[in-house]
Amino acid sequence: MIGFPIPPAYIGPGAGFAFLGSFLTLLTGMLLGALSVLLWPFRVLWRLVRRRGGYARAKVRKTIVLGLDGFDPAITERLIEEGKLPNLARLRASGSYRRLRTTFPALSPVAWSTFATGVSPAKHNIFDFLDRDLRTYLPQLSSARVGTPRRVLKLGRYRIPLSRTPVELRRKSRTFWSILGERGVDCTILRVPITFPAEPFPGRLLSGMCVPDLRGTQGSFSQFTTRIDEVQYESGSRYPLHRKGDWLEGRIEGPADTFQASGAPLTISLKVRVEAPDRVDLEVEGERHRLRAGEYSGWLPLEFRSALGPKACGLVRFLATETAPHVSLYMTPIQLDPERPALPISHPSCYAAYLAGLAGPFATAGMAEDTWALNERVIGEDAFLKQSWDIFEERRSMFLSALKTARRGVVACVFDTSDRLQHMFNRQMNQPGNPHGAVIEEMYRRMDELVGEILPFVDERTALFVLSDHGFRTFRRSVHINTWLHRNGYLALRETHGENGAVSAPFFADVDWSRTRAYALGLSGLYLNLSGREAHGIVPAGDAAALTGEIASGLTALRDEDGGTPVAHVYATGSLYRGPYLDAAPDLIVGYGDGYRISWESAIGQVTGQLIEDNPKAWSGDHAVDPVLVPGVLFSNLRLAGDNPGIEDLAPTILDLFGVARPEWMDGRVLT
Repeated sequence: MIGFPIPPAYIGPGAGFAFLGSFLTLLTGMLLGALSVLLWPFRVLWRLVRRRGGYARAKVRKTIVLGLDGFDPAITERLIEEGKLPNLARLRASGSYRRLRTTFPALSPVAWSTFATGVSPAKHNIFDFLDRDLRTYLPQLSSARVGTPRRVLKLGRYRIPLSRTPVELRRKSRTFWSILGERGVDCTILRVPITFPAEPFPGRLLSGMCVPDLRGTQGSFSQFTTRIDEVQYESGSRYPLHRKGDWLEGRIEGPADTFQASGAPLTISLKVRVEAPDRVDLEVEGERHRLRAGEYSGWLPLEFRSALGPKACGLVRFLATETAPHVSLYMTPIQLDPERPALPISHPSCYAAYLAGLAGPFATAGMAEDTWALNERVIGEDAFLKQSWDIFEERRSMFLSALKTARRGVVACVFDTSDRLQHMFNRQMNQPGNPHGAVIEEMYRRMDELVGEILPFVDERTALFVLSDHGFRTFRRSVHINTWLHRNGYLALRETHGENGAVSAPFFADVDWSRTRAYALGLSGLYLNLSGREAHGIVPAGDAAALTGEIASGLTALRDEDGGTPVAHVYATGSLYRGPYLDAAPDLIVGYGDGYRISWESAIGQVTGQLIEDNPKAWSGDHAVDPVLVPGVLFSNLRLAGDNPGIEDLAPTILDLFGVARPEWMDGRVLT
């Protein structure tokens, strides 16, 4: 990401963008493609044989999964009782409804990974949006790694990759759809989080949350403007527009040119001309587009050509936010072009292009709704709403198309709009007279309408699950956990200055590790600086239990100035779950009280002057709190057993519906 401090939910893979292709890779791909064509008849025959056996023990012909990220049970139940969600009410009456226990912590990458695999975080290795490099303590995206080619030919200032760029999915364990696919059950999986890079399996998949943008980040917007005064964005970039005759000129910055030793970013030209107060001409690389002020353009293709010729292809939308006296233009993060993706965002690789051909270009970034542009006031609430609902319609079109063609098997899709709007409009909710006070309720109604569109595809041989990964609470006050650790002698700095204590740079830049016993990173995790694990660890393993107990007692005793309880519970991960990746987990998970959440600054390793302060951002709702406070929802047309279902139960339940026994390594249980 460009700009600091960076919200942890938006940190990129850490290696920036890298071209996957190389000359040898291209040649290999052509040969494999030719071989694939020759073997196609045999593959079809084998698939037919395998599918015949795959449904032999099935209890259903088809299973539909609708994921509504962040759908909150308290709001859902209230609106059902008020008669405002008729389709969910119908599903509850004829089938089942339960509050769904979420994961510890209650974060989307953790919970959806458990949904997919049926195991706890200690078995799938996702504990937060972020984890840390044990050698450097620097934060990195937990879900994926984009590296650099292992073999490179150096020719002066040029670099020619001779091997493929490594792209690694950090989530472990097996998904229920890969198990079903191997048994011949057809699966279409759309935008389920933590599926990038797309793993090969006998089915179709479009990756979801944590797909990077073309720059290799989790969503960097751009603003082009004649306002040249200094500004510091926490995410995104600001570029000047310079007048040249009737036009204003600028440059669009793309990914780094990995074919050059300098790694300088590739750029293309941009020209803007105001034709009228409500009309703007836009020219990108010679292509002319007409924009109306305050209205988004369609998806426009961008091509960034490297020094040696290969191109990186992306898609953007533009929005003219002001035309006089200054001119400002907002550009969305550069999406990977689904017709020519530079990274593996679908399986098979042509599936993204197929979807684009079916319904047109679409957003591919894992967090495509640009919450940070609204946080920075680069766009307003109405522009954010328009963007969010446009992305919803893209996904809705894909989902309904898949349902129309699926005669059997699994069709699953996760919608993020419910999560994004609750993050950004929580403060306005139920405020009389506020123009955006009804945004969240309207979102619940529209999701209910989506359920109504799905119900015609459900017959007596179809199982339907509508679920969320967690619920929501307000985010009223920010808790600077690293500041608390510093003030209480657990985290040491090389220098201290500023009001009310120490102030340090992000990413633990000023931390003295030789005197630091504990540090916080990500939205919920707290780590000991453990000897033999961290590079500069000082805490003996034998002292770990006593130290975690001491820190937990101190945090739960913390009180806000008005008597509020910032921390509800602190959980030792060793008591929460077991698995081969437990050593990678935080030592403690902090469960924040209602209205509180870790500050953006502490989440990326910064110590501030304040301990607890108001949250002024548009991002005013969250779920990075005590998981007990934010269960999800689970609706089904089936009669479900058990009163305390967890999100880990969905995978074994879906397997059981197709006659596949629950694997012993799964933590979940069968609900039907």
